[in-house]
Amino acid sequence: MHPSFLDARLDFGREARKGIPEILLAETKSDEQVVALVRTLLDRGGRAIVSRMRESTVTRLTSEFGEQHVNLRREARAAAIYASGYRRPRSGGHIGILTAGTGDIPIAEEARLIAEEMGCEVSVVYDVGVAGIHRLFDPLHELIEAEVGALVVAAGMDGALPSVVAGLAPVPVIGVPTSIGYGAGGRGRAALLAMLQTCAPGLVVVNINNGIGAGATAALIANRLAAARRAACEPASSATHFDEHFDEHFDEHLEGP
Repeated sequence: MHPSFLDARLDFGREARKGIPEILLAETKSDEQVVALVRTLLDRGGRAIVSRMRESTVTRLTSEFGEQHVNLRREARAAAIYASGYRRPRSGGHIGILTAGTGDIPIAEEARLIAEEMGCEVSVVYDVGVAGIHRLFDPLHELIEAEVGALVVAAGMDGALPSVVAGLAPVPVIGVPTSIGYGAGGRGRAALLAMLQTCAPGLVVVNINNGIGAGATAALIANRLAAARRAACEPASSATHFDEHFDEHFDEHLEGP
């Protein structure tokens, strides 16, 4: 007997365990499978996050759950679906997202969605690539002045922007090579290799078009920073209570449902 999508082992405890929610990859599933799994996540936690959707999946989700419950990011082919009464968390974390060109925006918006769903404030600056490097300096200065905890930088073609930003910014930079490009080294390969060969310390790199991974990692950094700032302002007893609460839920979700 072949396993069906109903046998999917959704990780309901991931967010409590490590701070990143479960995310459904839609492009490997039929629309019917996506709808069924979204219903399961809504029943258990009040929210479902879906990435890499086809247009038919978007139509099906908005029809099934109502447009007022679907936070759609059409450029990113991603969405968060909420049950009635669900309130998105607020962590106090703050990240910035930059793109080299407008063609990188879909991947940047994917990163933005997951970071926002992890409770972060997200500031975006698009189309500031090295072909017009003067466009970068003022908005980057503003992001640094706003004390963002991390920066996500998406770039295709030569993939140079993340290295430039990492050479200027005093926070972790996560480079996202995108599949914008053509000819030798196209489809993101040149951008990926350029970022991996960076000489700017503080730049780490995810795989081509991995906006989810970049946004989640940046949000983890920013959320830990925000939590540390809160702990520094709270009595020791409050920090101890938080640690005990985390340990309790960590053990619970390690054991599974």
